[in-house]
Parts: sequence; structure tokens; C-alpha cells
Amino acid sequence: MNCFENIYRQRRVLVTGHTGFKGSWLCRFLERLSAVVTGYSLPPLTTPNHFDQLDTSSVQSVIGDVRNSDMLREVFTNTQPEIVFHLAAQPLVRLSYREPVDTFTSNFLGTLNVLEASRAASDLRAVVIITSDKVYENLESDVGYDESSRLAGFDPYSCSKACADLLTSCYRQSFFSDPAGPLVATARAGNIIGGGDWSADRLIPDAVRAASSGTPLIIRNPSSVRPWQHVLDPLTGYLQIGQQLLQRNATSARAWNFGPAEASHVPVSEIINEFAHHWPDLRFEAQGEINAPHETSLLKINSSLAERELAWHPIWDWKQAVETTAKWYRAFHQEDSLETDADIDAYIQAAGTSKSTWVTA
Repeated sequence: MNCFENIYRQRRVLVTGHTGFKGSWLCRFLERLSAVVTGYSLPPLTTPNHFDQLDTSSVQSVIGDVRNSDMLREVFTNTQPEIVFHLAAQPLVRLSYREPVDTFTSNFLGTLNVLEASRAASDLRAVVIITSDKVYENLESDVGYDESSRLAGFDPYSCSKACADLLTSCYRQSFFSDPAGPLVATARAGNIIGGGDWSADRLIPDAVRAASSGTPLIIRNPSSVRPWQHVLDPLTGYLQIGQQLLQRNATSARAWNFGPAEASHVPVSEIINEFAHHWPDLRFEAQGEINAPHETSLLKINSSLAERELAWHPIWDWKQAVETTAKWYRAFHQEDSLETDADIDAYIQAAGTSKSTWVTA
């Protein structure tokens, strides 16, 4: 299959946060697209972790902190990237309550350093800053937020990501307005699931730990509704934005939502019931917390702009995403097998069948 018009073949790509869950999947996809990939990130935060499990020998891995501006600039100088995907962040809502300063410095100052390094990069053509669906002021509305909705943030994580989004908009208008210079976009995605995430206080990793250890999963908020999607859905959105920017489409230098279809905005209870269908060892029970930190109960995002302007659309609905994720973890825990490449193959095949514009025969 020809993906993204082969735009990434032999392109120099820098991925920050490459040792994380989503970053490791992006690096693998870029490897498959024959890109020349450099990753810059802190060491993996969990054991096991997806990055170490993958054979990423073609990725130049640099261990460093995006808050270290001197080291980050050195990586830019040494690798001369043509496009940057900035994913490095403190990504957990509940952890942000315990470590707010670290969350704000990682997510805001880290983004500032990436944008400053991008200003000085001579060969850079495109920058894609990954923020979050949680950047919006959440009014507990049944109507999905679109890119024009007001940015805000109740918890430190959401606020830090909204700040990073506003910062990027400021820099795009103030320092990246030259049509001949780098084009800068931001991307906001939904609640992402997929194999290889072992983070604490996330639903699917917690379910995996429970199913593999024979202990019951405690569900805090079974009725909370989130925009669930497989990790490959937003990643193809990011790659489509990158393609547009590399092709000098200045109208794509803006904010974009990449969320699931309306039917995939479902409660936690449905996700867990479906997961247990594919991994019957999982036992679970609902149990509220006393003095629990605030977490929104209803979050929906609207991706009609990406569907209309990029012809992007989700490939797998929430049931397919949960089934694929459960099978990935079962293969890992029960067969010592890694299904990442098989999942990418299946996803590309499904995208071709659904006539997605980013893949051709």
C-alpha cells in the first residue's frame, strides 16, 4: 500500500516523547513509511513498555528532557529535522493533581522549548504539536466540542495542555507566519487505547493488570462517557496533517480534532464489558472514591473539520478498538508475542477497504 503519497520516505523526522505509548506507535509507523526517525524523550516510565519491546533499531533514540532547552537545540542542530511531531508530555490527569509543577513545566515549558528550537531550525518545514481533547472548557455538554470551542482546564493536566495549545497559536501567528517558513499545527485527540500502554490510572492498562494477575478491577466512574478510539486513528490524522504541511498547504496550519464517530462516545462500563468479552479472566466491580480528584463525567469532541477538509475518518469503531487492544495484550501476556506490526497491517488494509484518501494500492 502507498501511504500518505510516500511523503515520509527518507524524510528526517523528529518525534519528542518517542518512548511513550503513543510516541512509540508513531515511530513504528514512520519506520514502516521509510522515514529517517530521531526520537527525543525521557526514558520509558514503566516496565514493561512498548518502546523497549519493539525492534526500533532504525530509530536514533536520544534520552533527554524537553525542559532542557540546550540539549533539545543540540538535537535539532545534529539531526536537522524536516518535520517535528511533539508528543512529549506528562499525560495523566490524576498524576497532575499530585505533581502540578512537573505537569505544567513538562507540558507548557516543554512545548515552548520545542517551538523556540523550531524557530532556529534551518531545514524545518512542518511542526505538529499534540495537545489533548481535554483542552476545551468542559460544560458536560452532549454536543461535541469543535476547534472553535473555548479552551480552558479544570485540572492541572487539562489546563497545562490548553496553555500549550494557546502558546502554539501565539507562536504560529507571531513567528511562523512567513509562508516560506515552517508551518505549525496542533492536534487534539480522544481517549486513546491500544496495545503497549502500561500507565497507571488508565482504564485499559488497569484492566490488563487485573486480568493478567487474577485480581478484580475497581472501576471508579462506570457511567463516565469518553471519546474512545484506537491509537492508530489519531496517528493517521497527525500524519495527514504532516503531509499537508510538508506539501505547503498553509490552510492546514491550524488546530485539528481527531476523535471517534458519535457512536464511539460510550460509557466506561461498556468499554469494560466489551474488554471482558475478549478476555474473560477480567473481573471488575464499581467502587467510588472518597475525596477523589475531580474528573469530568461527559466529554465529546467533533471531528467534522478533519472529515471535511482532510477527508480523514476513523477506521475502527470502539468495539473493534477494544477487541484489537484486548487481543494485543493477551498475545503479549499469554504468548510472549507482539502484535503491533500485525495491527498496523490490519489497520492499513481496513483503511484501503474503506477508501481512505491517505492509502492507495
